[in-house]
Amino acid sequence: MKLIKKAQIMEADAIRRALTRISHEIIERNKGTHNLALIGIRTRGVPLAQRIAQKIAEIEQVELPVGVLDISLYRDDLTSLADQPIVNKTEITFPVARKTIVLVDDVIYTGRTVRAALDGIIDLGRPNAIQLAVLIDRGHRELPIRADFVGKNVPTSRQELIAVCLTEVDGEDGVYIMTKEPAVK
Repeated sequence: MKLIKKAQIMEADAIRRALTRISHEIIERNKGTHNLALIGIRTRGVPLAQRIAQKIAEIEQVELPVGVLDISLYRDDLTSLADQPIVNKTEITFPVARKTIVLVDDVIYTGRTVRAALDGIIDLGRPNAIQLAVLIDRGHRELPIRADFVGKNVPTSRQELIAVCLTEVDGEDGVYIMTKEPAVK
């Protein structure tokens, strides 16, 4: 199955503006940065969390801790993915207990990734609160989970995919709607 780009919905400047707005919203909702930490979900949630932390540092002159969360072992579809799933390292060097954690991911879809991430964070301690920041909300939730901070809402069909490309991972910044290439008859 080959995927083709149907449309570009965000370019580098739009991503930058969305992350700037999200950063301001995080500061405003939390009345500053006291006791705040960011955790990015591997893979693309990590550079997004780092960019938000950098923007908050520019605004508030405060360096927030940023952690990296791998949710592989918390997924509810782990056995259907592979016989030997690849597990990456979770790198959270600060206590999560009694902090407000902003969980960061690129796209929210069914809510299952976020549910897995919540389990992973709770295993590390009991935060005061967990908030969710996503670059793209594409709808189609299967669990009662919603993002607190959203860069862009993009209604999609279940046949479409959202591809978030980030310079740190993909060599470019852009968000695309992807579709499956029709089968040749």
